[in-house]
Amino acid sequence: MLSVRVMCPAAHTAEVVDLLEADTGVAHIAVHEGASVRPAGDVIVCDVAREAADSLLVDLRALGVERYGGIALDDTVVLSEAAKRAEHAAPGAGSDAVLWNTLERQTEDDTSLTWSYIVFLAIATQLAGIAVVIDSPILIVGAMVLGPEFAPLARISVALLRRKPRWAWQGIRTLVIGFAVAILVTFVCALVSRWWGWITPDVVQTGSRPLTEFVVHPDKWSFIVAVLAGCAGVLSLTSAKSSTLVGVFISVTTVPAAGNIAVAMALGVWSQVSLSAIQLGVNLAGIIAAGAVTLVVQRVLWARVRQRVRTARRARQARRVRE
Repeated sequence: MLSVRVMCPAAHTAEVVDLLEADTGVAHIAVHEGASVRPAGDVIVCDVAREAADSLLVDLRALGVERYGGIALDDTVVLSEAAKRAEHAAPGAGSDAVLWNTLERQTEDDTSLTWSYIVFLAIATQLAGIAVVIDSPILIVGAMVLGPEFAPLARISVALLRRKPRWAWQGIRTLVIGFAVAILVTFVCALVSRWWGWITPDVVQTGSRPLTEFVVHPDKWSFIVAVLAGCAGVLSLTSAKSSTLVGVFISVTTVPAAGNIAVAMALGVWSQVSLSAIQLGVNLAGIIAAGAVTLVVQRVLWARVRQRVRTARRARQARRVRE
């Protein structure tokens, strides 16, 4: 379940409590009068079934709570019969529920162009470059897991769903700058290694590295894998199964392609650069497209669930008025 905490002026407490009491997905409600300092007013806490939370958040925002107060959510474990009844009354399964507001905020935060994002991507790309040189699939997997590029890809998918060009630009900007810096850093390191005689053009020639040569062989399977990974990645973000993201990271050939681009540029093997660039583009396009389609399907399905929740809430409010 989720613990929802609402901070609002005392004048709005009654309407918030009425909304919560009418929701069959809400298990417990507590009002702490005068507990909020900023904004001055009350703190209202409730436990709500995850599958009913998105509809509740939409209605709280419709009341204007986020304008004159605030809403906070936390995952929680609740042991009570009331909680069981609330989860049973809420349509759908909690692990499949989509919290759209949370998804938008999460992708926005994770897509910020920060130093840590650039450093992680640069290190991952360097590991991929080394893996290409020594033909190490294990190191390739490590580079895939370390790469943080899925967050901006998910942001672009959300932007396509919401028709928000500014969000899409945020994701594109983070991707382009991040990969540009990562490839540049890896290129410089590979160039220095070439000057020192550590690597030669032979290490990236076709046939010289059978275990990692898939990086420069973009084909239909590259796109299919990217599509499946994009679908799984978005599902892991929207559901309560975020641990599956690791499988997404080690399925796509984004960071390995970037690493191969940098090494091939330093060694002057331009055919490898073009093939790796195609591989990178195919994977990015597949992930974004699959993510957007997955979100559209989820939106359609959960729109029906949200309508059922609202219908039940209105019926309960009507009964309370008659009583």
